[in-house]
Amino acid sequence: MKKNSNARPSIPFDANKIRQDFPVLGREVNGHPLVYLDNGASSQKPRQVIDRVAKYYAEEHANIHRGVHHLSQEATQAYEDAREMVRRFVNAKNSYEVLYTKGTTDGINLVASSFGRKNLAPGDEIIISTMEHHSNIVPWQMICELKGATVKVIPINQAGELEMEVFASMLNERTRLVAVTHVSNALGTINPVEEIIRLSHEQGIPVLLDGAQAVPHMPVDVQALDVDFYAFSAHKVFGPTGIGILYGKEALLNDMPPYQGGGDMIERVTFEKTTYNVLPHKFEAGTPNIADGIGFAAAVEYFARYDASAIAAHEQDILHYATEQLMTIDGLKIIGTAANKASVISFLLAGTHPFDVGTILDQQGIAVRTGHHCTQPLMDFYGIPGTVRASFAMYNHRGDVDALVAGLRKSASMLR
Repeated sequence: MKKNSNARPSIPFDANKIRQDFPVLGREVNGHPLVYLDNGASSQKPRQVIDRVAKYYAEEHANIHRGVHHLSQEATQAYEDAREMVRRFVNAKNSYEVLYTKGTTDGINLVASSFGRKNLAPGDEIIISTMEHHSNIVPWQMICELKGATVKVIPINQAGELEMEVFASMLNERTRLVAVTHVSNALGTINPVEEIIRLSHEQGIPVLLDGAQAVPHMPVDVQALDVDFYAFSAHKVFGPTGIGILYGKEALLNDMPPYQGGGDMIERVTFEKTTYNVLPHKFEAGTPNIADGIGFAAAVEYFARYDASAIAAHEQDILHYATEQLMTIDGLKIIGTAANKASVISFLLAGTHPFDVGTILDQQGIAVRTGHHCTQPLMDFYGIPGTVRASFAMYNHRGDVDALVAGLRKSASMLR
C-alpha cells in the first residue's frame, strides 16, 4: 500500500523519549513499575491529547453548528478542523466522507442498519470471517434476521489466516457486502485486504473493513485501498474514548438512509415530512462528542509526527523479540502464527487458566488482556475458552517483554 501522500513531515522516532509523553507509563501498580501490554483493548494517551481536551472544556466549550456567538463558532471551527485532520490521516478524498461515530462498533452498526436496510432482501448474503470481533458479527446477524438475508463465514487455517480460495468461491450474485477485519484483535493477523477488495469489486460487491487494530500499526490510505467503508476508533490510536470514524465513499453514503433522527441530520422538519441534511451531517444526529472529536485530532497530530514505517519497524522488532522469548517458556503455546502479523501475541500456558495468569501478572504490575477478546467463534474454532493476549504499541520496548517473560515464569511456578 502506498504511503499517505498527505502525511505530515516526521520527526525522529525514539520509543524511550515517546514514553515521557504518556503520564500513566510513569506510575506504579501493586508496587511495581507499570508494564502496559493491553494496547489492543485501548492505548494510553499522551499529555498533548489530555491537555487539548482540558483546554476545550476550560476555554472553548459551546454547542456547535447552530450558534452565532463567538464560542459556538470557535468550537465549530475546531470540530470541523479535526474532521479535516482525520481526513488527511486516512487520505479520504472529501471531508464529508468522514463521519464521526462513537467508535468502530458504532460505525459498523451504522452501515449494517443503513446500508442493510436499503440493500438487503430475502436470500441475500453478507460475508464475514471466522476471526471477526463480535462488533463485526452481531450487527450483520441482526440486520440479516430482520431482512431474511444470510451471514456467510470465510474459514481460516490453524495459523489464523483466511482461506482465500474459499473466499473467492463464496462471492456470487447474492453477495451484497463483504465485511472483514483489517487486523485481527485476537491473533494479530494482517489480512490481505487489497486482494479481498479486488476480488469483491470485480463482482461489484462493496467492502467494509474493521480498521480498529490496523490504524495504530500501519499507514492506512482509503483511496489507495479503494475500500468502500472503513471504521476505526480514536482510543486505539492514543485518542479519547467514545469517538471514532466511519469513512464511506460519497456515492454509497448519499444512497443510504439516515441511521438516527434529530439534531443536525435534518434540513427541514414538518409534521407531514422531514427532509435530511447533506453529508456528513445526515449521519450525525444530536449534539456530538465535541471535546473528544477535538482530542481525536490532537491524537492524530501527535501520531502523525512520527514516520509510520519507523513505528512499524519498531513494533515488528518487539513482536519478533517477544515471540522468541515466549517460546523459551515450557508449555507456552502461541495461538495465531500467521506469516503477516501486527504486534499482538495470544498464548496459553499449559496447566493454567488465562484468568489466573493475568491475575498474577497484574500483581507484578503487568497489564495484559485475558478471555475470548470478543471473538468467541474464533475461540470455538481453536477449541479453547480464551487466551492471554499481550498487545504492543509504539511506546513499548524490549524491557516490557523481559518483564512479561519473567512474570510468566513466576506464574507458571505458582500455578502448576
